[in-house]
Amino acid sequence: MSSMPATILDTIGNTPLLALRTIVPTNGARILLKLEARNPTGSMKDRMALAMIEAPEADGRLKPGGAVVEYTGGSTGVSLALVCAVKGHPLHLVTSDAFSREKLDHMRLLGARLTLVPSENGKQTEKLTRDMIAEAHRIARELGAYITAQMENTDQLAAYTRLADEIWEQTGGRIDAFVQSVGTAAALRGTSEALRQYDRKIRCIAVEPAESAVLSGGPSGAHKIDGIGAGYVVPLWHDGIADEIERVSTEEARAMAFRLAAEEGLFCGTSTGANVTAALRLAARLGPDATIVTIMCDTGMKYLKTFSQAQDL
Repeated sequence: MSSMPATILDTIGNTPLLALRTIVPTNGARILLKLEARNPTGSMKDRMALAMIEAPEADGRLKPGGAVVEYTGGSTGVSLALVCAVKGHPLHLVTSDAFSREKLDHMRLLGARLTLVPSENGKQTEKLTRDMIAEAHRIARELGAYITAQMENTDQLAAYTRLADEIWEQTGGRIDAFVQSVGTAAALRGTSEALRQYDRKIRCIAVEPAESAVLSGGPSGAHKIDGIGAGYVVPLWHDGIADEIERVSTEEARAMAFRLAAEEGLFCGTSTGANVTAALRLAARLGPDATIVTIMCDTGMKYLKTFSQAQDL
């Protein structure tokens, strides 16, 4: 008989791996989706938020009851709000009207205090990212608080080693490629490094918004794929992380998210739509025997109002 979790934080991770059955490559290759929407807040960011708090707690950088500050497009903020609520850390988040209202509401309901930085017409841009970061650092200095600073925080990489271990175990070591969209770059970096420890031949593919494809040498631009595409080359990124970089547009990502809901019953966000779009393209190149793993980053419930407006429901 399994033991009962002590807190909600003990239910983070160990998410299912599911083979897509309708939205599949024409050549017979398999695409497996890691259902990170099964984490407590409905997002893979629960893993990294826990790691970013537990490491400084362990070494004394974050004292019991100490305040925490972060800048966030939404999911990281919600996940940190959950972790800080359970652990008793006051949390101040810097975010923006560019991100889904559902995420902002969720952060507040979990007890976080929010500062909103205005965007240009609801779009994510390099300027917005940098403005949010600057404001978060200012608040942390003013409060004397611990800033998790997700864009440069290496404590979170341990969370993605665990994710890779789960993927390896669940596939029985039968995996040819891993595909993941890039926000801070920690998920792709941590997971790919750990997967390559198992098998150097596993190909690792980065996904970025076509409108702001800075990792692959394009100009910085505005897009609406929540949680990815900071608009500049982020500190945790280095060229050895990915074997290839795939560009996916906001329109393609949103269309695939809607298809996953209607054809697979998987209600997800646009970053997942981008992941699956890129995985399908990769499958066409790798051939019929390939097994490709990608991530269902979060639940579409985080975007319900946004999606409804897009669909004119």
